Amino acid sequence: MTSVWFVTGCSTGLGRAIATAVLDRGRRAVVTARDPEQVADLGSNDRALVLPLDVTDHAQVTAAVAAAEDAFGRIDVLVNNAGYGYLAAIEEGEDAEVRGLFDTNVHGLVDVTKAVLPGMRARRSGHIVTISSLGGLAAFGATGYYHATKFAVEGLSESLAAEVAPLGIRVTIVEPGAFRTNWSGPSMRQSATVIDDYAETAGARRTATLATYGHQPGDPARAAQAVLTAVESDEPPLRLLLGKAAYDIATARLDTLRATFDEWRSLTLSTDYPEN
Repeated sequence: MTSVWFVTGCSTGLGRAIATAVLDRGRRAVVTARDPEQVADLGSNDRALVLPLDVTDHAQVTAAVAAAEDAFGRIDVLVNNAGYGYLAAIEEGEDAEVRGLFDTNVHGLVDVTKAVLPGMRARRSGHIVTISSLGGLAAFGATGYYHATKFAVEGLSESLAAEVAPLGIRVTIVEPGAFRTNWSGPSMRQSATVIDDYAETAGARRTATLATYGHQPGDPARAAQAVLTAVESDEPPLRLLLGKAAYDIATARLDTLRATFDEWRSLTLSTDYPEN
C-alpha cells in the first residue's frame, strides 16, 4: 500500500524537497503551505494534494488534516517542517516576535501533531518526523530564541516517542546543520533592537549567519532522500543528524558535556542523602 505523507511548510527549502522526494518515490503527499500558489506545481501530480496551511491557525490545521484523511483515507507519515529563525541577543528579543516564533515553531507543531495522532492511534501505525536543528542540540549567540524553540521540540518529541511506541507509532527528530535554504536569508527575522554591547558576540554572529545564505554546504535534495531512507528503514532512528557540520558539532558537544559532568562528579554526588 502506497504511504501517505503530510508535510508542513512546503513552499521552499527542506519541506519542498521532502514533498518532491516523496512524490518522486511514488508515495502520496499532502503538500501544505501558507500560500498554496507557491506549491501549485507539485499539485499537478495525481498523488499530491495541495492544501493551504498556516500551522498557527487551529481551524486550518483541523481542516487540512480532515481533507487529507478524506482524500487518502489516512496519514502514515507527518513531517513537521514549518518554522523559521530569529536573530537577536536575548536582551534584544522583542516580545511579539518571540511569541510569534514559539507559536509557529512549537505550538503550531504541537497542534498539527495532535490533529494527526487520533488516526495513527486508531490504526496502531504511523511515523511523526520533527524537523528540529543542530540548534536543538547546541546553542550559539544571536539565535537563543530559535534554540529555545528547538530545544522545546526535542524534549516534546522524545517524550512523544516514549508515549506512542507501544501504539505502533514511531518518532524521528531530524537535526540538520546549515542547508542551502532560505533559513538564513529571506525567511530569517531579526530584532529591530540592537544593543552595542553585544556587537562582538550576538552582533558578529548575526552578520556571519546572514553571510552564509546561498553558500551553505547542505543540499536539501540529498537531505530529503536521507529523511525518506531513515523513515522507511526497518529500525528508524530517534535522532538523525544531517550534514558533516551537524555530526562534528553534535559529537563535540557530547564530549564537552561528558567532560564537564565528570569534572564535577564528586560535587554532583554529594547532594544526595547519605547512604545508611
